Amino acid sequence: MTRIRLVMTAMAATATLALGAADALADSHGARIFVIGGKPDDPFWSKVKKGADDASLVAKATGGSVTWLGPQNYDNLGPDAAKLIRTALSQHPDAIVGPDWVPEAMDDAFKEAVSAHVPLVVYNSGVKDNANRLGAMNYVGSDEYVAGVGGGAYFGSHGAKSVLCINTLPGAANTEARCKGVADGIAKEGGKSNELPLPSSTFGNPTAVAQAIKAALLKDRTIDGAITISSPDANSAANAISQANVGDKVKFASFDMDEPGLQRIKDGKQMFSIDQQPYLQGYLAVSLLNGFVDYGLDLPTKPLLTGPAIVDASNVDATLRGAKAGAR
Repeated sequence: MTRIRLVMTAMAATATLALGAADALADSHGARIFVIGGKPDDPFWSKVKKGADDASLVAKATGGSVTWLGPQNYDNLGPDAAKLIRTALSQHPDAIVGPDWVPEAMDDAFKEAVSAHVPLVVYNSGVKDNANRLGAMNYVGSDEYVAGVGGGAYFGSHGAKSVLCINTLPGAANTEARCKGVADGIAKEGGKSNELPLPSSTFGNPTAVAQAIKAALLKDRTIDGAITISSPDANSAANAISQANVGDKVKFASFDMDEPGLQRIKDGKQMFSIDQQPYLQGYLAVSLLNGFVDYGLDLPTKPLLTGPAIVDASNVDATLRGAKAGAR
């Protein structure tokens, strides 16, 4: 009789534990993460979004979700991005990922999220110290000034003396840091770099960008190097260099990359690209926050740098394989 009571008691306890676990699972909604990024049809941001989408599979498996918010265009970048942060905050998220592109326009919105105790990861801004200043958990991305210095030094060590840095998003912290880094990097090699700022409305307008670059190259015949702040602009610059008939003199490079750019490197028509591995930015930022919200996980490595790295003729084949998979 005693044995029967023991068995029945154990069965009741097991049932109680199972019901408790089921109730806990039902009460857990998983991590609701909002990601502020660029336009999904932007070639660069499509790679960031792919990384975030791949990381979202884990969030969804535990009952969570990942929502992407991007602007319609880049004409009013800072204020529009700040509105997106506040839109995410209005949905009572468990965590937010966002780039601090224009600090003077966006910092107040980020501080509202931190004040509401919403875990925040800053990514892609190109200025890693912004995360600490805002009270974010971490920064994921490249240090764009360091990337620019590396690009400028590469130009200088390969014979360029006067480099044009074409900036179609002037005023953005990351693009300004890129062009400043190029200038400082080539200066160490005895060269110089000037910035060509173009209206933000020209970003993604290949004709306008090509015409502006062509005019600059024809006006200043001392320019022997050019670098763009994006891969779409790089395609425009390639056309401008061809139209100006200066391909034998002007060394050409870009920040970020796409398959046409990588193919130009392979064909010897572009010298290099500076990669920041955008796929990893989306993947790591979402993964970090999902692990923190669900399990209290965090990393002591701060910031998490995904770049920069130079892609040139020596390593372009491996990079092309990643590009064909949509991750580079």
